[in-house]
Amino acid sequence: MPAPEAFAVTAACCSALSSMFLSELKGRVPLLQLARWQMLATFVMTGSVSLAIGGWHTIGPREFWLLAGSSFAGISIASTTYFATIYSVGPRITALLFSLTSPFALALGYLVLGETISHWQALGVAMVLAGIMLAIGMPRRFLKRGDLAPAMPVVTPSTVPVSTAPGPPLTGRLGPGILLGVTTAFGQAIGTLLARPAMAAGVEPFSAMALRSGLAVILFIALTATPFGRGKREAVQVGTVGLAVLSAFVGTSLGMSCLMAALRTGNVGIISTLSSMTPVIILPMVWLRSGQRPTTAAWAGALLAIAGTALISLGRV
Repeated sequence: MPAPEAFAVTAACCSALSSMFLSELKGRVPLLQLARWQMLATFVMTGSVSLAIGGWHTIGPREFWLLAGSSFAGISIASTTYFATIYSVGPRITALLFSLTSPFALALGYLVLGETISHWQALGVAMVLAGIMLAIGMPRRFLKRGDLAPAMPVVTPSTVPVSTAPGPPLTGRLGPGILLGVTTAFGQAIGTLLARPAMAAGVEPFSAMALRSGLAVILFIALTATPFGRGKREAVQVGTVGLAVLSAFVGTSLGMSCLMAALRTGNVGIISTLSSMTPVIILPMVWLRSGQRPTTAAWAGALLAIAGTALISLGRV
């Protein structure tokens, strides 16, 4: 496999592995505390690289405000709902719902920037939606227990077991989880839309990520002054913090580095497609961790969503 394509697949693997690490933290760290740890770790890592290569000077006033808006939508909101989606429905369904980012970005580009949508891209949107519906839009009797349970089950009063009886698909915890996942994809799409002009103006990628994560850290810290942001106090354990930092390193620092390396010399459409393979890559990880074999529909839905993303991405080239 050529180097750019290998880097893109590695980025997808990093995203899948990072979400598996995050699922282990359910019941061990509150949501906003996890967001603070993640963004602080990301800021330190990417900020250090930016300082080392001198990238901060590439950010002008216009680029700063574009990236600030991108930070609010794509990190402060989308990252928080992303973590909440993993806590709610697990990493496999979260990865599937994140595939909606491409259709949302395509629609926003059409509505806001006046970009055109080809017939192939429209077909790709339909395939992504069909793939998600195939994998999770079915009665619960077709879902295996590991699909909704976290990688490390935590018994709490709010934990709802997955019923094996026939019933509507959007009950219990699946409905709110889907809503959180859709919010994540939409927020990420808005963040990408706002960041696109800044990156086109020549902003260095690590500096852009450091600015976005740094602004998010400030917001998350400011939220601690409110009753909503404080939440209940939890004893900080070294292993818990380490797992959160490891997830940030694998998913953001290492994953983003591989993606940037892939985009440097690779075809944008092909790289975007390969880096979106997370829904398939994560299936054997969930299988290995939970001991539950994913259903045929889960594999088919993930592959269909990736094929749809490929049509959307390649249609832009």
